[in-house]
Amino acid sequence: MSVSIRLARGGAKKRPYYRIVVANSRSPRDGAFIEKIGSYNPLLAKDDANRVQIDADRARHWLSVGAQPTDRVARFLDAAGVKERAVRSNPNKGKPGEKAVERAEERQAKIDAAREAAAEAAAAPAPVEEEIVEEAPTEAPAEETAPEAAAEEKNEA
Repeated sequence: MSVSIRLARGGAKKRPYYRIVVANSRSPRDGAFIEKIGSYNPLLAKDDANRVQIDADRARHWLSVGAQPTDRVARFLDAAGVKERAVRSNPNKGKPGEKAVERAEERQAKIDAAREAAAEAAAAPAPVEEEIVEEAPTEAPAEETAPEAAAEEKNEA
């Protein structure tokens, strides 16, 4: 039978309170346990002495028998000086996945292209605008000549 030292949740909804228990690793989280060796109240301040209470002698006994603490309980035992915990480091945990890296590269390529285009536009000389000279009309507009032409045609007929 493998034995673990773990947290069993108690307390009301939104008001957690945990017991530090020694239990069969196959039993449910809040189910049957072998022995209660402490308590943990996460609602108390971190520097409060009553936040974590552990019976260090019973914890040492169960560790000597072969009980395996969970990560959170191992932190508590390390703080109490019962068992030294090896510091764990996962440098890859914070790295983005493959798809996120691809999207970031595409975004950066678009930004670089826009910057290059803006730099080229700023570096190119401004085009010289040619003035368009309107020629003065030599003949009268068609609207003015149209009624006169119509009158002349009537007179000839």
